[in-house]
Order: sequence, then C-alpha cells, then structure tokens
Amino acid sequence: MNKNARIYVAGHLGMVGSAIVRKLKHEGYTRILVRTFSELDLRNQAEVKAFFDAEKPEYVFHAAAKVGGIVANNTYRADFIYDNIMIATNVIHAAHQSDVTKLMFLGSSCIYPKMAPQPLKEDYLLTGLLEPTNEPYAIAKITGIKLCEAYHDQYNRNFMSVMPTNLYGPNDNYHPENSHVLPALLRRFHEAKMQDQPEVVCWGSGAPMREFLHVDDLADACVFLMKEYNGKGFLNIGTGKDLTIKDLAGMVAKIVGYKGEIRWDTDRPDGTPKKQLDVGRLNRLGWQHQIELEEGIRSVYKEIVDLEIF
Repeated sequence: MNKNARIYVAGHLGMVGSAIVRKLKHEGYTRILVRTFSELDLRNQAEVKAFFDAEKPEYVFHAAAKVGGIVANNTYRADFIYDNIMIATNVIHAAHQSDVTKLMFLGSSCIYPKMAPQPLKEDYLLTGLLEPTNEPYAIAKITGIKLCEAYHDQYNRNFMSVMPTNLYGPNDNYHPENSHVLPALLRRFHEAKMQDQPEVVCWGSGAPMREFLHVDDLADACVFLMKEYNGKGFLNIGTGKDLTIKDLAGMVAKIVGYKGEIRWDTDRPDGTPKKQLDVGRLNRLGWQHQIELEEGIRSVYKEIVDLEIF
C-alpha cells in the first residue's frame, strides 16, 4: 500500500477497527477514511454505495460487525444474523462496484464446526455443525468469507478474509451481560475485589479451552497481510496457544489481586469445548504474535484502572 492510498476502515470505533487505525497511523498512512454509525449505516445498501462512490477507497479493512458473547449471540439471534449479513454483503459488493484494489474481511473463529478436530485448520470450514449458541453470527461470517471467494473467482477481485481467534485489548466491551469471556472476567474480579466479595461465580465448568490474541497483534497481522498476501483462501490469525477457562480465571484473579473463592455454575452453558487455531499458514508467511497473554492482560487491566472504565 502506498502511504497516500485511500484506506477505509469499517468499524473504526470498535476494538479491532480502532487497533487497525492505530497501526496504520503508526506506519505513516495519512488518508484513512472512517465513518460513525450515525454517518453511515452499513446495513443500508444505498448509503454504502453512495459512500464508496464519493470517497473511492483503494483499500478496505472490513472490521465492522454486531458482536457479543454467548448471552448476546443466543438472545438476539435474528439481529445477529440479519445485521451481520447486511454489513458484509453491502460493503463487499460496493467494494466490487467501485473497483477497490484490495479488501480484507475479518471473520471469527466461531465459523468452525463445534466438534472440528483441533487445532482448527482453514480446511475444516463447513465440515460439520456449528455451535448452536452463536450459529447466526457464524453463518453471517461464513457468508462474508464465501462472498470474498466468489468475487475473487468470478471477477478476479483481490478480496480476502482473515479469521482471528478470541481477542482482547483497548476498546473492548465490558458490558456485564453482553461481553466476551476475558473482559467479563476482568470486570467480575475487579468489582469483587473493590466490593470485598467472598466469592466470584463463573459460568460453566471452566473446562473449555480458549486461545486469546491481543488486538494490537491482530492489527499488525492485518496490515502485514494486506501488504504481503494475495491468495484466495482465508487465513487464521492467532497465537496457536490455548488454556482452560478455569486457568484463565485464575490468571485474571491473580492480576487483579482478588483473593476470594471462585465457584463454577455448571448449570450455565460451556459453549464450544475447544477453539485453538492452526496458524501454520500465517507463520510460514513470516508473521508471529508478539504479546503473550499474561503480559497483555496486565496492560489491559492497568488501562481499566487508570481510565476508570468501570
């Protein structure tokens, strides 16, 4: 990408989009295009086309999505499938119509079958049933992947997709009900410490395995791939390392300084048993993560305390 290229980052206020913007600015890119939801509703095809016609972006990082944890995904199933399909299709189609040089669509590791072999290889997509609690979101993301592949095949568009593992970092969502597991644990243990609670109740058995990537590492990988990778197939982005939710809870409690008991509510759902990405293809291209999990969580918690986020 030329430093003067017009680069549209869809979803720039979210955790992923804001990290990509930070990375681009750090590398000296100056013509970064962004729009808030009030300025541009990506679910509206006419608005999206008008934006592309007017601004003519050359590169697109498509990081916009309606996101949430198990509760949000399972409760607002219609909203998650409709909004995310519309967001994906409108941006990808408008990028095609306006002759965008290259587009990157960001998906999620939840696209893989619930019981797929581990670690998850890119080839495992659509080889089995999805996890029911986030099936609508996963289907929308799979739609985006297949759209990119279809425009590549039919129109020779340089549209690609990447599949990040579970993310954390600046601008994460710490909503008490609609957040993902790591920010939810950070909030729960911090509040328990501040209120001197004797125990913290966590959902499920604690047995599921999860992999976590700092969002600044993801942004670094995305910019690297936008410059270096022109293949049709999508790529996993992660650390290739995972741990149990129980071990994660223990790590978060230690970092926060919570000394009470941790109790597991086994009447609550666990979700997918294991989601570890095979990142061999990405590593062979020359990229590896830099921020280890405990280091990353410590930096995030410091930000939470310093900014009084909750």
